[in-house]
Amino acid sequence: MKRNTTQRSKTMKKLTFALSLLVLSAFMFFQFTPKDENSQLFKTNLRITIQDDLGNIQEGATVTLYGSNEDYRKSENPVMDSQITDDKGRVTFKDLDPKVYHVHAEKGKMNNNNLGVQTDTLVAKKLNKVAIVIQ
Repeated sequence: MKRNTTQRSKTMKKLTFALSLLVLSAFMFFQFTPKDENSQLFKTNLRITIQDDLGNIQEGATVTLYGSNEDYRKSENPVMDSQITDDKGRVTFKDLDPKVYHVHAEKGKMNNNNLGVQTDTLVAKKLNKVAIVIQ
């Protein structure tokens, strides 16, 4: 009986060791496998929140994103189609290059002309956030 128990104990130790080795090998393989830049799950995104000068969020504002100051001033060549803010006053532009953008926002007679229009350089593979004031 003791021999059977000892034999089982040795078998369990061998099995545990083999399983641990397998898990460690799999971890090392996936940890050190080169990753293609384009295969990253998260892209560079920009979430813009529109609010008035009192800090109230603005649902239904039209937001346009430009890649340069010149395009912004001429209101031409937007990076992508304009978006309308949701009930939280937000829009999200997805899959952008990590650079500076210029934002035009308007709702009725309110806009962000002569106010903050330029973002900081976006951080790659992150959800970047900006608040724009319209009046």
